[in-house]
Amino acid sequence: MNTSDSRKRSRRATTAVVALVLVAALGLGALSLFAGSDSGSGSRSGNGTGADAGAGSGGRAKPPSAQERALTALQRRAAGDPAALGEKDAPVVLIEYADFQCPFCGKFARNTKPELIEKYVAEGVLRIEWRHFPVFGDESRAAARAGWAAGEQGRFWEFHDVAFGTERRKNSGEFADDRLVAMAEEAGVQDLERFRRDMKSPAAKEAVARDAAEGHHLGVTSTPAFLINSTPVLGAQPAEVFEDAIDRARAAAGDSAGDGAGEKE
Repeated sequence: MNTSDSRKRSRRATTAVVALVLVAALGLGALSLFAGSDSGSGSRSGNGTGADAGAGSGGRAKPPSAQERALTALQRRAAGDPAALGEKDAPVVLIEYADFQCPFCGKFARNTKPELIEKYVAEGVLRIEWRHFPVFGDESRAAARAGWAAGEQGRFWEFHDVAFGTERRKNSGEFADDRLVAMAEEAGVQDLERFRRDMKSPAAKEAVARDAAEGHHLGVTSTPAFLINSTPVLGAQPAEVFEDAIDRARAAAGDSAGDGAGEKE
């Protein structure tokens, strides 16, 4: 890894830490974001705190609160992030906390995400940022590290599509090391020896732990969980639920831009 890459990683890690400090300081957590559902197919979760919550009594969008700003600060918007899709300055960012062994994450990946990519990512409206959130044990953690390793060679989303290409039985050896290497090969990872090293590296463990810590601070307890700008959504909901949240977040982001707020370098 060269010095420039190390500096970029350090900046991203620092940004994530600062955002989590803000979140903790504002008292955000399970009670305010993702509480109230015990299933990966759970219902939409939200408490009206999102920046897309609507206009005030005067008809103008309310300016974002400190809580909303802290949530949108979790957006990494790093150029060249291998685990992100879409323009880094897109008005809406969907952060996805997911586990490669989660069947509902797989349903979202196969059924809903392609629609969102076609309708919003391709138009520059939406950016999708993946967060590793392994909840089903050792094979989940191994799969998360493998996804990170594939991303180091620019093939994260290809690995993602292979891993979610079919529903797999949890903790049955489907994500054993040899299977993960085979998935990486199918995903077009070129240097499989490097992939094996990266998958076992401290950097992979740290990256996965950082993503998981972010989700835990927000109160995520099941997967998939999503943050659309500052609005939480829990579970593999129908596409229209995501479309509605994205449309409202887009409108709110436009109002904020018009007021000179919400700019991010």
